[in-house]
Amino acid sequence: MRDVREWPEPVARWVKRRREPVVVQALRSTFAATVAYVVALHLSPEAAPLTAPLTALLVVQVTLYATLTNGIRRVNAVVAGVLVAIAFSLLVGLTWWSLALVIMVSLAVGHLVRVDEYVAEVAISAMLVLGVTAVGDYAWARVLETLIGAAVGMSCNLLLPPPVWVGEAGESIEGLARRMRQLMLRVGEEAAGRTPAERAAERLHEARRLDHDIVQVDAALRQAEDSLRLNPRVREGLLHRIVLRTGLDTLEICMVVLRVIARSLTDLAKEREPEPLFEPQTGAVVEQLLSEIADAIVSFAVLVTTHVSTNAESAEERLSAELETAAATRDKLAQMLLDEVRRDPRQWQLHGAVLAECNRIIDELDIEHRSRRLLEELDRSTREQRERRPWLTRMRDRVRITRRRLRDRLAAARRTA
Repeated sequence: MRDVREWPEPVARWVKRRREPVVVQALRSTFAATVAYVVALHLSPEAAPLTAPLTALLVVQVTLYATLTNGIRRVNAVVAGVLVAIAFSLLVGLTWWSLALVIMVSLAVGHLVRVDEYVAEVAISAMLVLGVTAVGDYAWARVLETLIGAAVGMSCNLLLPPPVWVGEAGESIEGLARRMRQLMLRVGEEAAGRTPAERAAERLHEARRLDHDIVQVDAALRQAEDSLRLNPRVREGLLHRIVLRTGLDTLEICMVVLRVIARSLTDLAKEREPEPLFEPQTGAVVEQLLSEIADAIVSFAVLVTTHVSTNAESAEERLSAELETAAATRDKLAQMLLDEVRRDPRQWQLHGAVLAECNRIIDELDIEHRSRRLLEELDRSTREQRERRPWLTRMRDRVRITRRRLRDRLAAARRTA
């Protein structure tokens, strides 16, 4: 079999893009709508039962969790709109004033049935049905088609679960960490020499532009979190979600601190121009420290996105070693900055700020700090879930007790045998 890496570049891009949410959504929606139309042709009295594929398109979502949440609300919206249209078609038919009344009543009904952001779809469904429905039998056929489309859409999502987007989210997190590393390396190189204030300001603008990358990564992570919820192919989905979310939160904190470092260096360049930001030896250590922290950020992202135990252990060991090296360099820099401030106390606040900000990133990436945060988030999520769905917690406890009793009985039977 030919290796994927040997494929031509256009083919390789197509193989990669076929798992993108847009492509997956288009294929699954097309399949569900087609099946719903075929089923409705056999069950509905209409010659062209287009309400069934329309409902299937509304129900099918990229993730299973989105299907069971947004899909139910959309089905309620469509059914409510159809029922409102049926009532008006049987009573008054379609006129300009009945259309206005249908829209007003549909919007009110949408709020009553709590379809949230799909209130407008109640009115849309009502107008579509009212415009083509003149006989009661056909109106009830619309309800049947809606139920067919809903059933087919739900079945499509349950029988063919959407893919898990954890890999894509992991790639986004690692890509963000590598972009942060490249920026830190450039900041370190310029801090070691004579940096004009304009160039330091450019690095500050680059750090600010990373905020847009955070938004994109956060969207990819939300997609992955939804794909883990209620997915029968995923075990310990809560743990995966918390690991990825806390990892992105840590990177976001580091990104903010990096922006503050760029701000401090920009102010320092303005104050000391045309002199260098630091003494030559001190500047070299600053560059070394930022380089070591940049490598630790990438290792942290790899650790967060690694699920295999052996790879996770090696990533954790590499991160611990890099943090120890960075901490030693930080202590060395602290002593050199202290000596430099004693010789020249000007801008000592900015020197101290750079050191404190580097120390903050090292603390955020610390393994023990991350472990405590993971435990806190797990406890908080478990507590919120118990408070939100106590019946589900009681059911799980009963299942665990039943399994424990069965295991005890089997063990006792084996011992007596």
